[in-house]
Amino acid sequence: KSLGVWVGTQRVSYKKNALNSDRIQQLNSIDFIWDFYDQSKAISPKEKTAEEKISWEKMFDELCAFKAQNGHCIVSTHDEQNTSLGQWVSQQKVLHKK
Repeated sequence: KSLGVWVGTQRVSYKKNALNSDRIQQLNSIDFIWDFYDQSKAISPKEKTAEEKISWEKMFDELCAFKAQNGHCIVSTHDEQNTSLGQWVSQQKVLHKK
């Protein structure tokens, strides 16, 4: 499983009250964002760490490769081979609308 799929599973389990309190506490301790679309908790570009900037660049490179292969940037979040990329693209769209 990719990290993106695992994170999504944690969020769904949390919403269904199916995640045990120890796991909730562990995730809260690292400032886990439970609602992917809750932009009040989004990090502003000024606050991003070097690691986050590298991660953004990595995802952008993956999007470029996807476009080179498919001729477009329409990445579905339901595409099992590109789940993380699809979620990243979706997040970029949300951030762009702000």
